[in-house]
Amino acid sequence: MVTTDVTATTSVTAASAAMKKSIGMNKDDFLKLFIAQLQHQDPLKPQDPNEFLSQLAQLTQVEQSYNSNTALQNLLTAQNDSMTMTSVSFIGKTIKAPGNAAVFDGTNPSQLQFSFSVPTVSATLTISDAAGNPVRTVPLGATGSGDGSSVWDGRDAAGVLLPAGAYSFSVVGAPAGGGAAVSATTYTTGRVDGVTISNGRPHLAIGPASVALTDVISIKGV
Repeated sequence: MVTTDVTATTSVTAASAAMKKSIGMNKDDFLKLFIAQLQHQDPLKPQDPNEFLSQLAQLTQVEQSYNSNTALQNLLTAQNDSMTMTSVSFIGKTIKAPGNAAVFDGTNPSQLQFSFSVPTVSATLTISDAAGNPVRTVPLGATGSGDGSSVWDGRDAAGVLLPAGAYSFSVVGAPAGGGAAVSATTYTTGRVDGVTISNGRPHLAIGPASVALTDVISIKGV
């Protein structure tokens, strides 16, 4: 309870300070000015208080808006902190997210997942290096609609083992019903080995590849 009160007081104070910096005064300043004018008004020609009260009401609305914005910012900050703590629990687990990263650790084959919207009579998997240059092309044959996968052993077209690093992949197929070639939806998959924070948001590291926590669509335990 004490923590809540302190947080609320801090938020109001911060909003009041931000308001004063933005428009030159806050509600307390206006009240002091109002009282000073009442004290120094001509008794024979008193000021009409209605205009002051109207301005005070408008100022109060502005201050409430600042308070709401500050509270919302605090809520977003708390949510980001919670997401950061949650992301740590993903370390050691295998995730899947939209993307086309083909991470190769230099030894273990890389599992590549994709999905076609329609069946194909033939499909081709292309692996590219970090510069976008194709290093390996693999014929996949006919594929059904829906999820599919292929394993890349980390070798190029000549059978030479490539160095560890982040590669990319694409899958294109010829529709069974004829027509123009279609591209499969590809996914970045792999075991999470770290967490980084970018622009205040957590990203899961899969070797040299990075996946935003909010993009994860599935997770599997060790």
